Amino acid sequence: MSKAIPWREWLQETMLDPELRAEWERTAVANAVAIWIIGYRAEHDLTQEQLAARLGMKQSAVARMELGEVEPKVSTLLRVSKALGVPLVLDRKSTRL
Repeated sequence: MSKAIPWREWLQETMLDPELRAEWERTAVANAVAIWIIGYRAEHDLTQEQLAARLGMKQSAVARMELGEVEPKVSTLLRVSKALGVPLVLDRKSTRL
């Protein structure tokens, strides 16, 4: 049986692999958006379908954003920002809506 290691320790070890580090960095913005969208839905007790209706998009588009695999277009982020009444802040150190 393998021994569990703390998440931060795993992350440090993972970042030593150049290929894994490149993939982590490539998906950083998409993952930050996904985490924010999921958090927003949870905080406001919304389903993907309900959030999609607020955003004027299909539920499948919200689901894709929540996967965090594809970086959303800036136009999509602006649409989310405007529809939800939250400022869009793009910052290298903290990617958040």
